[in-house]
Amino acid sequence: MKIGLCQTCFYMRTVETKRGSVFYLCALAKEDSRFSKYPSLPVLSCLGYEKKS
Repeated sequence: MKIGLCQTCFYMRTVETKRGSVFYLCALAKEDSRFSKYPSLPVLSCLGYEKKS
């Protein structure tokens, strides 16, 4: 699956269920309502994107 920018974003966290499903959580959504907690993928542009170092 292609997830776009989230793949290399500092704020992205993966959440795996007991059944093995994987979801991509945006940590920015916790503090800023402009961001979706679980964005529609692939994300091609994002104001909060910050590349992981």
